[in-house]
Amino acid sequence: MHYWVRASSSDFAGTLPQPRSGHTAVIIGGSKVVVFGGLIEKKFLSDIVVYDIDNKLWFQPECTGGSDGQVGPSPRAFHVAVVIDCHMFIFGGRSGGKRLGDFWVLDTDIWQWSELTSFGDLPSARDFAAASAIGNRKIVMYGGWDGKKWLSDVYVMDTISLEWMELSVTGSLPPARCGHTATMVEKRLLVYGGRENETPGWTQLKLPGQAPSPRCGHTITSGGHYLLLFGGHGTGGWLSRYDIYYNDCIVLDRVSAQWKRLPTGNEPPPARAYHSLTCMGSRYLLFGGFDGKSTFGDLWWLVPEEDSIAKRLLATSPTNLPQNKDVESQMEESVVSELQKRLGISVSLLGNGVPIVDELEDRICSTSIEANGGSHMQFIESSFPGKVAYGFYHIRNVNQLRMDDIPKLLAEYKQLLPN
Repeated sequence: MHYWVRASSSDFAGTLPQPRSGHTAVIIGGSKVVVFGGLIEKKFLSDIVVYDIDNKLWFQPECTGGSDGQVGPSPRAFHVAVVIDCHMFIFGGRSGGKRLGDFWVLDTDIWQWSELTSFGDLPSARDFAAASAIGNRKIVMYGGWDGKKWLSDVYVMDTISLEWMELSVTGSLPPARCGHTATMVEKRLLVYGGRENETPGWTQLKLPGQAPSPRCGHTITSGGHYLLLFGGHGTGGWLSRYDIYYNDCIVLDRVSAQWKRLPTGNEPPPARAYHSLTCMGSRYLLFGGFDGKSTFGDLWWLVPEEDSIAKRLLATSPTNLPQNKDVESQMEESVVSELQKRLGISVSLLGNGVPIVDELEDRICSTSIEANGGSHMQFIESSFPGKVAYGFYHIRNVNQLRMDDIPKLLAEYKQLLPN
């Protein structure tokens, strides 16, 4: 069992980073977390903020190096950051409406920036790409958005020779995308999620288990033989024209190659995307993000129950920890009751919590299936002429259902009923 604990003032010394989203946060040498860039209220950032893990201290180092009077890279967000040894490499991103294609390295031993002049097959300027280190020398980068199209190219950068090489990849190529994640697992690059094509679409990772719903702007953080996915956002289906933001935790077991839900003993942080989640031993540190309206500046720990931070939480409020399962069940029951009252029909819950409508005099039947990587789709099949089958329930769980969407749901469902 794990617990989410909002960080308190006693957890840190120093000045905390300001709220932001679209930033990067990388761990270097197991001793420090380096946060760079991001965006808050249309302002792009170029600051470096460091968390000293051993001393529990946030600080801003005095960096040197740069060009045109600017220390380090220009302000940006939605860039990639990859660590090799004590060096943090930065590529691309966005500043205002401009996509960037510059390449920088920060030596975190002396806090010195250097802009790198590379050669070879230079990648185009882009944001929302994903990259990962290969061993202790190379970086692999995939996809992104160049302002006109989604990209599906794969590049490898040799950080010693500074040569880019575009790879000619065989096999079944994934569609072009941006806002995805790319994580090295042994000698393989694992790509998950993202937004593709001019009309947003999704590609599901074909792995067994309870897979995440399709999304972009999420994080995948490596911890031991697990990969932890948190947050992100996805389309709300026909039920809503708005994006849905997530705060779920899903683990990919590297050994069994299966998705699993991470059991948590209390409510998670507010849903968000374009945040950072950094692994520090058995602890994960969540920072920042965006929920479609607000930019976050909060810090949260995700810790196992034997951790001292979890024990602190349990000691102060052992009876006030809402269980996720109970809260979700109550919300499911309330929405189902609302539908039953308004429609005047019998509604029940399947064992997995998906509401289904009982047969109405053998004329309308319903089936529930798993679709789109773990989201639930409810189909109504009608035997009446001119009444086509229609998917009316396309959200991952009912706590994502907006009350102002219920009239839309009722109107669509009533189209299936006999006149």
